[in-house]
Amino acid sequence: MALPIIFSIDDDPQVLRAISRDLKSHYRDKYRILSTTSVAEAMESLLELQNRGDEVAMFISDQRMPEMQGVDFLQKAMKLFPFAKRVLLTAYSDTEAAIKAINDVQLDYYLMKPWDPPEEKLYPPIDELLRDWQGNYRPDFKGIKVIGYQFSPKAHEIKDFLAGNLVPYLWLDAESNETGRKISESNNLCPVDFPVVIFEDGSLLKTPSLIDIAERIGLNPRTKQQIYDVVIIGAGPAGLAASVYGASEGLSTLLIERKAPGGQAGTSSRIENYLGFPTGLSGSELTRRAITQATRFGTEFLSPQFVKEIRLKDKYKTVVLGDGSEVNAKAVVITTGVDYRKLETKGIEEFTGKGIYYGAASTEASSCGNKDVYVLGGGNSAGQAAMYLSKFARNVYILIRRNDLTSSMSSYLIDQIAGTENIAVLGCTEIVEAQGGDHLEHLKLVDLNTKEERTVDADALFIFIGARPFTDWVGLEIIKNKKGFIETGREMKNYEHFKEIWKVDRDPYLLETSSPGIFAAGDVRAGAMNRVTSAVGEGSMSISFVHQYLNEV
Repeated sequence: MALPIIFSIDDDPQVLRAISRDLKSHYRDKYRILSTTSVAEAMESLLELQNRGDEVAMFISDQRMPEMQGVDFLQKAMKLFPFAKRVLLTAYSDTEAAIKAINDVQLDYYLMKPWDPPEEKLYPPIDELLRDWQGNYRPDFKGIKVIGYQFSPKAHEIKDFLAGNLVPYLWLDAESNETGRKISESNNLCPVDFPVVIFEDGSLLKTPSLIDIAERIGLNPRTKQQIYDVVIIGAGPAGLAASVYGASEGLSTLLIERKAPGGQAGTSSRIENYLGFPTGLSGSELTRRAITQATRFGTEFLSPQFVKEIRLKDKYKTVVLGDGSEVNAKAVVITTGVDYRKLETKGIEEFTGKGIYYGAASTEASSCGNKDVYVLGGGNSAGQAAMYLSKFARNVYILIRRNDLTSSMSSYLIDQIAGTENIAVLGCTEIVEAQGGDHLEHLKLVDLNTKEERTVDADALFIFIGARPFTDWVGLEIIKNKKGFIETGREMKNYEHFKEIWKVDRDPYLLETSSPGIFAAGDVRAGAMNRVTSAVGEGSMSISFVHQYLNEV
């Protein structure tokens, strides 16, 4: 953690060197000593320090400076660091100005020049002021800050991206948060600039794209080589498992993710039935461990980047990326998983990102403090989200079409929900309409048995319904079922046109698609079990088939 700062300014270089020397000799172990002879340079530095989240414990300013008097400088500095102690360096003739400054800038002390010996005239008063400052000092968050409006879809997208990529950040509301307002004012930010992302070095980006953020936080949005043994598309549990096994077994492995690793499992607040973790673990923790393991073995991770199509070129597969660049692969594993199905109910699209969210309970939970929130869905993801939200919200209501959760949710989650006082399950209930002003405020519900409608207050709605496979981009006559899931193995023989497509003198491998050398694993595959453990198993298994295929070509 960075040390707090004692900041001194004096236009006389000789005096500045003297005060800096004495301050460093006595305080360097607990404070950083910064100094300058220029007011303009000082204000620029202070703005950068504020953006970085550094703390100034004390300002020591000379009174007589050509650019600006010391009292005026302290008035400006106070706006950036209002809790810093303020000391004025004065000559005997400036005593009247110093006394006046006690009222004008709440001056804490005026120090007469010269201050020799410092052990008698400098250190005792400074020590006392710093002790007082330390008593009220609370270290600021050191890391990325996101400033914007709570009900902004763009701000939600950025928060979700950072959280999904396991990047710590601090959310500051530009309207209701004092620090957010202060930083916005200091940087002359306007409503059109939001959301703003401020990085650890104090630099900022206005309304940045995810690619812009990825480059700044060290993610790799570009490939390092042109040919890979295996390219894995999608970094959910299946893709992560495939990348670990592929790289560990000596294959040059590229893992491509369009948003953030972990997939739907990565957003789970607590997975309690995963083998080897009796107390459970969060989806983000599982993802972090898997990414660390994969990169340690040599997997190259490309994110955020999406795949537009796969083309065949001789025996190579050309993977065309969203930016038009191309990567060649000997084999491909598709592990793009599923998205939550879009709800077509009136008002849902209008308030998406403005109180209505698909998944993202971990991202937005902190904004639900003492509020009434609704969770739509009866699967494990919905149950895990409800349990997590119950720690923040006043009440959590689970909306389902069935009478109860027994047919769709694991029993351990049902038991936990039943034992949580502020969670209620509303069975045989459906949403008719979402209502509000600039954000969600109400939901109109209908009882499917009685057809009776009622309107309830709703501060947030989290949607966890259906499983729509992310396969719209998949071409090459790869066989998919009516719902868009990719068919693999012997199941493809049930399709009349399979023989017209398959031109290899062998049966397809268990996880192989109708295009030889292209495999599918996890939730994107037709007939998948839709559990984290099975996705991990299929991802691992796919590499075994990749090896068999590579031995043929």
